[in-house]
Amino acid sequence: MNGAESLVRSLLSSGIDTCFANPGTSEMHFVAALDRVPGVRCVLGLQENVVTGMADGYYRVLRRPAATLLHCGPGLSNGLANLHNARRAESGIVNIVGDHATFHRPFDSPLTADVPALAGTVSAFVCTPGSAERLGHDAARAAAAAKQHPGQIATLILPADVSWSEGGSEAARLEVAAPAAIDPHSIETARRMLTSSRRTLILVGNSVATLEGIELAYAIAARTKADVMGSSLVAASPRGRGVPKLPRVPYPVDVAVEALSAYEHVVLVNCPPPVGFFGYPGKPSLLSNPHAVLHTLSRSDQDGTLALRLLADAVGAERSAGRLPQDARSEIHLPTGEPTPEKLDMALAALLPENTIVVDEALTFSNGYTTMAAMGNPHDHLIITGGAIGGGIPVATGAAIASDGKRRVVNLQADGSAAYTLQALWTQAREKLPCTTILLNNRRYNILIGEYRNVGAVPGPTAMSMLDLGNPEIRWAELARSLGVEATRVTTMEECTRALSASFASDLPHLIELVI
Repeated sequence: MNGAESLVRSLLSSGIDTCFANPGTSEMHFVAALDRVPGVRCVLGLQENVVTGMADGYYRVLRRPAATLLHCGPGLSNGLANLHNARRAESGIVNIVGDHATFHRPFDSPLTADVPALAGTVSAFVCTPGSAERLGHDAARAAAAAKQHPGQIATLILPADVSWSEGGSEAARLEVAAPAAIDPHSIETARRMLTSSRRTLILVGNSVATLEGIELAYAIAARTKADVMGSSLVAASPRGRGVPKLPRVPYPVDVAVEALSAYEHVVLVNCPPPVGFFGYPGKPSLLSNPHAVLHTLSRSDQDGTLALRLLADAVGAERSAGRLPQDARSEIHLPTGEPTPEKLDMALAALLPENTIVVDEALTFSNGYTTMAAMGNPHDHLIITGGAIGGGIPVATGAAIASDGKRRVVNLQADGSAAYTLQALWTQAREKLPCTTILLNNRRYNILIGEYRNVGAVPGPTAMSMLDLGNPEIRWAELARSLGVEATRVTTMEECTRALSASFASDLPHLIELVI
């Protein structure tokens, strides 16, 4: 078999059966091998940042890596923004980046680039197989690296001649190293902090924000009178009736500093210390009380849930103390009138189907969706972790692929960031995915108005014009229809709730343009 076929077979042996792709000339032998080797679902994205965002969403739902197929250095560059988000989300992905044939690279043809350097900015593992004979084994190494707890990006650079040459062989799945061991001294230190008289916060990180992890944190908090929050980097967490609330560290620096100021001890569970997204004049980078003692219970490469189990035993916490009963659903009256964040929150809490996946890139049009979190049907809530906007629609698309169309996906999508990766709607239409995109059209980059204040700048007419998306106006519903997605433009909450109900009753993608 040739190298390309050995690559496909080795990915399947390692449990990777989905490939999000935007291929080019260098990848044609790999694409041809997909026809000869059954078992890989190949999903086409119209731009590489769509492809990488879909792989991120896929991992967050299944906790299993998919592959991406990208064309040379420029294709990888196009996908780097959502790979940056995926790295911050601790998503496992195997990138396959086609490259020139080894004999052609010295001629420095137009697409030649330093692919290893580009890949290294987001990847924990980078490898360029030197022959078809090595390709299968290196693919198995990449898959094992991507599965390493809590999830990593691995990039396999595929020279065209390695792909087309004979001599390949299928490699067996490699064993994935277990998470690093928990330090018993770390458990004991956390126990002493929590049982002291000091006010203590348990700050929960990404891979621990499961139902079990959150309930364990609350059980410990109930025993020790601590509080619980989630890191701003929590990429996916359960919400809805029966799930303890996990408030995140707020985005605005002043609000975050106020929220954390009372805590003298902070126990970090698989997350770094809380820091601001940006540095601002006269404001701190570290958001916790400057006099607080910060203690790392577990690092991201360790099993934080296991650490919480051990800590719960150490403080004598009853596991059941962190569980909430799933009470009968309260009636929520559907909102009317002019759209507001609170009214959209109420509408979603009333109408959201059970087991929905909510992908939130609403940015400024959000109050945390607290009603939906407390009173809505149980669902999973995903956010864009790395600050690179344009993740929402691709992540929602990948999440729908991961659930094989069996779960409704709702994307709360700001208009400014939607413009980056709108092409993902075409993939939703092509794959017939049950995605509902609520496009929040306020016709501006609203978040930057607040950022002007934060940095102490005074915006003039030119600066404000850079935030204006309304001249000319973007007709989002019309754009969605042109990409094959059914779309509705609404201006009131009555129209919005009708459109939501119709969309949730359908198995096909739908965009609701909510003018706000």
